[in-house]
Amino acid sequence: MARIYRDAWGVPHVRGTTALDVAHGQGEVTARDRAWQLEWQRRRATGTSAEIMGASALGWDVLARRTLIAHTARRAHDHLGAEARAFVSSYVDGVNAGLDAVGSGAPELRALGVEPQPWEEWTPLAVFLVQHLLFANLGAKLWAQRAREVLGPDAALLSYEGPASSGSNAWAVGGDRTASGLPLIGGDPHRVLESPGVYQQVRLACEDPEDPFDVVGFAFPGVPGVPHFAHAGDVAWAITNASADYQDIYAEPTPYDVVERWVETVAVRDGDPVDVEVVVTPRGPVFEDGLSLRAASTVLGDLGFDALLPLLRARTVDDVDRALDAWVEPVNNVVVADVHGDVRYRLAGRVPLRAEANRRGVVDARDPATAWTGWLGDVHRVDAGPDGQVVTANERRGPESDLVGSAFAPPYRADRIAALLGSRTGLTGEDFAAIHDDSYLATVAPLVALVPGAFDGWDGVMDAVSTQAARFAAYRSALVRRVAAEPVLAPLHEPRHDPAFRSSLDVTTRIGLALAHLAAHGSPYEIDLAGLARAALAEADAEIAADPGRTWGDTHVFAPLHAFDLAPGRLEAPPVPRVGMSGDQDCVRCTGSLPGVSDEVYRGAVARYVWDLADRAASAWIVPLGASGDPRDPRHHDQLTRWAEGTLVLVVTDWERLEED
Repeated sequence: MARIYRDAWGVPHVRGTTALDVAHGQGEVTARDRAWQLEWQRRRATGTSAEIMGASALGWDVLARRTLIAHTARRAHDHLGAEARAFVSSYVDGVNAGLDAVGSGAPELRALGVEPQPWEEWTPLAVFLVQHLLFANLGAKLWAQRAREVLGPDAALLSYEGPASSGSNAWAVGGDRTASGLPLIGGDPHRVLESPGVYQQVRLACEDPEDPFDVVGFAFPGVPGVPHFAHAGDVAWAITNASADYQDIYAEPTPYDVVERWVETVAVRDGDPVDVEVVVTPRGPVFEDGLSLRAASTVLGDLGFDALLPLLRARTVDDVDRALDAWVEPVNNVVVADVHGDVRYRLAGRVPLRAEANRRGVVDARDPATAWTGWLGDVHRVDAGPDGQVVTANERRGPESDLVGSAFAPPYRADRIAALLGSRTGLTGEDFAAIHDDSYLATVAPLVALVPGAFDGWDGVMDAVSTQAARFAAYRSALVRRVAAEPVLAPLHEPRHDPAFRSSLDVTTRIGLALAHLAAHGSPYEIDLAGLARAALAEADAEIAADPGRTWGDTHVFAPLHAFDLAPGRLEAPPVPRVGMSGDQDCVRCTGSLPGVSDEVYRGAVARYVWDLADRAASAWIVPLGASGDPRDPRHHDQLTRWAEGTLVLVVTDWERLEED
């Protein structure tokens, strides 16, 4: 069996004699460290969260049942090759052993009076799928469709990166640009901040002489391996969300053309059970009345888990590239580099071929032109060369991106990273870490141009100690609220669609995301943006006058979500320090809030890393909280201060510096 070691930050280092031992050890230590998180994710994936949380979780459970998360996970598990299936099975055995050992000891489990339930062999696939169901463009398409209905074709101006979507930064340079002569990779994934944290730092080492590997990286609690961000000694890789379009929404005719239909019952704590009708049409499952979802994973019955072991065994850029040929979803931009000096960008995942109309919103299921006709081929693969660089930050990468998607993040982060790298040489890991911390906000310029002279002398840096950043944020929020209240937008405020899509369809939130674009290009909706801006500035200055000395960090505070937030007043989430944050949504240092709603940081870097190909021990990483999911554990949020300050901790690779559990 595997042995578990810990470094000074409590990060688990799993050492096994076979790959299956390593998988078992990873599963067991994850359950010991994060029993509550695993139970909650399992329930989210199976649509059973209302059973312990009550009616507030019912909407999600209904959506999970209707979108076939568990059903798709079972199919994807059956699709796995024998080796991958055994690897996942060993991980599940480890999870169940760990859950048996810790029982209901986690504070959240005790508060709910819940005993964690055993995992099935397909549960890790369901947990992975539930993390990414809303990461594609389901909510964005619903918003785009509704906005076009109300505003016409100009509504595309409001179709910017959605608040529930995943983002990320990743960049790399070749060895001719570094002090060591070998490549560096840096970056950070951006997701909704959660407690416990989204990613788990881990080391997975196999001592089998016929199958050796030693990999450090970030794992999803509940999912074996390290598919997204890792350093395997000779090769390292990282991803960003490709903003790809691999989900379509069809307006189904009534009565439905039914392929399958059944009824499932959702148990509700302190309430009556609710029957949920599950309907599958030739396009896919009906997720709400009249609308079906077609996604790569449900069509193929595959998630790409056959890539997990080959990634751990990878030694070169080509090895990683081949492993990711099996990837399905989410569709990612991948940056990979090795000790031979190779640096490569590639797209990984399956993007369907179909009509352009499918990308823009809801399409008619009866129209044969909207059918999928195949899969996008290999169109995105670039070798950077020893003197080159790769930057990816969810932006539109060029004309070829039109084959991949239609709703990309604005280019602000990508452009800023490219500018910070410039043509510099002699780059070090410390230089890469400093890029993480850059808080310049490019979207300041079009917004302050609406109020000439009001922000003269300010450099546009969203520093936590800046009073000017606080004033700008107050002005921006006031302007967002005023634009959102314009009569022409009133129909958009009418409730539509499932509550699970609330963040994607909230008008104030959407205006906040699109405001800089509207300011730069003008509003086509007969909105007097300049007049609203002057009124917003006056409102903001009155607000600041009542709170003189306010800094950006006073209101822009770390506010991770916890499952107990679903039941305010009944359950109290374990407290975490409310530290002030530099950065903003479109800064390289992404600390996303909701202008017009709240300055609190709900989204940001759920991990940061620098992978050094010359010396893995010189690599560094950080997570927002810590290694433990138990709020009583000193390791629950011992990395928070460093993360908030923008610093990293070194990766430990010397086994002599570790302590065995």
